[in-house]
Amino acid sequence: QAEEELKAAWSQQAGQLQEMGRREHLLRSDVQRAGEQLESFKTRVMQICSPSAAGSRGKSVTEQQVIEKVRQISDENQRSHEREKSLQKELSSRLAQEKEVSANIEVFKKSLQKLQ
Repeated sequence: QAEEELKAAWSQQAGQLQEMGRREHLLRSDVQRAGEQLESFKTRVMQICSPSAAGSRGKSVTEQQVIEKVRQISDENQRSHEREKSLQKELSSRLAQEKEVSANIEVFKKSLQKLQ
């Protein structure tokens, strides 16, 4: 009876080990697939951000390159936004000046008409 129990326990442990091996294999496959997807994503980001920097196929793009490129684009975006705000202020100022000049012209026209 003890021998039968040992065989059953051994069989159960062997089944568990096989299951663990199968799960490990699946996990390794998932990790490999995730790594490939990351490389593909990094390459696509670099191609979109800077087609010339993504360059040759097979050349791995580092995470640092992607981060730097995204930072560079973000900085450029921020500068563009600041420039846009500056131009908006300048435009508003010029429109205000134009209104003032138009008002002065109207006053001048009325004064001329009164003088005539």
